[in-house]
Parts: sequence; structure tokens; C-alpha cells
Amino acid sequence: METILIVDDDKSIRYSLKRMMEEKYSILTAQNGEEALDRVKENSPDLIIMDIKMPGRNGIDVLKEIKSIDPKSLVIIMTAYGTTDTAIEAMKYGAFDYILKPFPIPQMNGLVEKALALRKMMKEEVTYAPLAAPEGEEERIVGSSPKMQEIYKMIGQVAPSDVTMLLRGESGTGKELIARAIYHHSLRANQPFLPVNCAAIPDTLLESELFGHEKGSFTGASSRRIGKLEQCQGGTIFLDEIGDMSLSTQAKLLRVLQEKSFERLGGMETIKVNIRFIVATNKDLEEAISSRKFREDLYYRLNVVSITIPPLRERKEDTPELVSYFLKKFNREMKKGIVGIIPSAMEKITSYGWPGNVRQLENVLKRAMVLCQGEWILEDQLLFEKGWEKREAEEELSKKNVEDLLDALFEELSKAPATSKDLDMISRMERGLILRALQKTKGNQLKAAMLLGIHRSTLRGKMERYNIKKEVLVSENES
Repeated sequence: METILIVDDDKSIRYSLKRMMEEKYSILTAQNGEEALDRVKENSPDLIIMDIKMPGRNGIDVLKEIKSIDPKSLVIIMTAYGTTDTAIEAMKYGAFDYILKPFPIPQMNGLVEKALALRKMMKEEVTYAPLAAPEGEEERIVGSSPKMQEIYKMIGQVAPSDVTMLLRGESGTGKELIARAIYHHSLRANQPFLPVNCAAIPDTLLESELFGHEKGSFTGASSRRIGKLEQCQGGTIFLDEIGDMSLSTQAKLLRVLQEKSFERLGGMETIKVNIRFIVATNKDLEEAISSRKFREDLYYRLNVVSITIPPLRERKEDTPELVSYFLKKFNREMKKGIVGIIPSAMEKITSYGWPGNVRQLENVLKRAMVLCQGEWILEDQLLFEKGWEKREAEEELSKKNVEDLLDALFEELSKAPATSKDLDMISRMERGLILRALQKTKGNQLKAAMLLGIHRSTLRGKMERYNIKKEVLVSENES
């Protein structure tokens, strides 16, 4: 159970907040700054909710000392309407957020849940093989396949440095876990970690979220706001889904990476920052650059070291290990004693394509354990999303189409045997397949690569090898 420290000289505020939260959390209270510091040293609370105006030492002085004890401490500042400027100043010294008195209960509850989720990210170390303890309760990156072993090596190599990291992979592959593992094993592990989902925040608000803004800088900016970059001073910021960031915000982010400084929206003060950047995307950034949706100069700044997390369908040998891990995890959380999965159900799991990757597998297993009344999960308790059987059938049909295409190509090429100047039969067939895929997708290299089941960079290499250029493609299309 998480521990929350409530600090306020008003006894009624302490009592009300304690009554509101004591069913879900362990609550400590303090009536002034000195008591608060004693509680922090003795108990290391997960969250501190503190009034800014107290007799003796004020909230900002106490906040500074709390941060010197534990830089990762999360503090929500409570303030009256007349002291919002002071609360905003507190944000500069590392407060998580502030809330105005009197506040609606749902607003406080939402802020508390958000802060505790972040605390969990910073507090619970993400382990990875071979460091992972098999029976531990910590979060783990699971998998022993060769592809995952390469990722573990890379994490170990890059974590201690301050190099910018680009994590690539489909949605649900575990990019956030990789980012947190890098953070936990870095030299900044004792400093804050702040995740920002660029796709979840409207573009008009993302700049303000990152850089902050001054009062009156745009309609609705009724007071100064401290952005995530300023809050994360000395720590690590994780920008998820960076491929969804607008070009204007990309330009400002580029400046931060180049000059280690920025200005708040509508502000003139230059703010220096010392932050490590870890960014992630499920988009093809090269394709986005070609279509002018992503800045090439920012791409090269971000792509200092890149890790590509493979989809689950490309590391199916890890599926049993993932299943075992999630069963143990959910047994602990749900206080169940499920032993395992019957063979036919496991066969259903291993034969499925998992378009949602590890996240989808986790959700399917969690739902199955809720439905399971015995010790073993049955096949009919594994509920995949609607339409998966149809997609499996479509994949089988697609395989048949490929076989038919190969037969047609072989027959066509065998009528004109290769001469010494020509490519060998296998190379000619490969070139023919690439041309057919490009014709089918009207020259779209990304779609052609997906159709062929290869990476876009692999396709580009083969196009260069076989001298397949745009004008060649057009001419061969017309012939």
C-alpha cells in the first residue's frame, strides 16, 4: 500500500484528506514543515501533499529540503487563490503539480493517482535478463530469444552514458519498459523520470506541456506554467510517440537538443536544462521525412543510438516465458492460484499472430484469469478480439497467393534461361517479386516492404543491388 504524507497547519484539511484517502492508501500527517521533514526521513512516503503557507518554515523551503533528501520525491502543493504565483515558483524547485483550494475531490484524486503512477515508474526498477530474478515482484522485460539478448546487451552498453536514445517498434512491444530499464541503470537513476505521450496530448497543448508558458501568452493562459523540461532538470525525459509531434514543436525540441536551452511560450527568459532524452515511436520516421512530416535534422539528433524492439510474432519462442511471467504476476495481484494453461490453449496462444504484441497478450491472459474458476486456463477462456480468425484465414490465402506468384514467375523466367550476363535464376525471381510488390503498391516502398515481409531498409538495399529506380519502375510498369 502506498504511503501519502499530508502536511497542513489546518487540522480540518488534514482530517478531510485523511478520511478521503485512508481506504486506498496509508496516510501520515504533519502540521508544519519540521514535522514533515521528520516524517520524510523516517518513512520515505510515496507522495507528499503539502500546503505552501504554514507557520515557521514555508512550503518552498520545505520542498527544497525534501528534494535534497530524495530528488525523486513527488510533492503536490496546495495553495489558496491569492498565492498561485508562489505555487508556480514551487514548480521550479521540483514540485509535481499544484492544486488550488478549495478543490473538487475528483480533481485531487486524479492528481494523486497520476503522481503515484509516476512514483511507481521511478521507484520500481525494471530488470532484464540476465539480471532479472525469476520469482521477483519487480517489473521485467521478458524473453530469452537471440533478438532480446541483443537488446539486453545494448541496454547494458548505453544505460550508463547520457547519449540520446531512439526506441523503435510497433505498439505494444514494450518500448516504455525498455526506456525505464535504461533509466534505472543509468547514472541519473536518482533523479526524476518524466514520461510524456506526444500522441495523447493535443498538439496545441503539447508545446505548453513541454516548454511551459507565461501568463497571457495565448487565450486561456491565465497564469505562468512550468513545463516538463524545466521540471525534469537533471533527470530523464521519455517522449513516447514522437512521430506524432508537429513540425513546429519538433523545431523547438531540436533547439533544446542542440543548445540545451529554451524559452517558455510567450517568455523572454532563456532556461538552461541538463536532461537525458529517450524517445520512442511506432512510425517509420524515414517515410515521415520523405513525406515532410518529420524533420530530418531532428531525426539525426535523436537517432544517436537506436534500439528496435521486435514484434512478438518475430520472437514466438519467448511466448511461453511471457505467459509464465504474466500468470505469476496476476496470481499475486488477484490472489489466485492458477497453475497454468492446458496444452490446447497454449497452442492457440503460440499459433496466433498477436497484432497488439506483448500488451495484447497481457490483456488476454488477465481477462482469462478473471474468467478462470479452476486451476487451469481453458481454450475458450482466451478471448481474442473479433475478426482474428478471419485475419488468420486471410494470411493463409495470402500465402497461397505468394505460392501462385512464385509459380508464375518461375514459369515465366524458365522460358528465357539466364545467360552469363544475366542474374542467376534466384536473383531474377527476387528482382521480379520486388518489382511486382512495388507495382502493386504504386511505388510505395513502405507498403511494398510490408507486403514482402522485409524491413524498408532491406528493400532499399535490394533495389539498389538490382538497379530498380523510380524511372526503371515506371518503364517496366508500362512495358
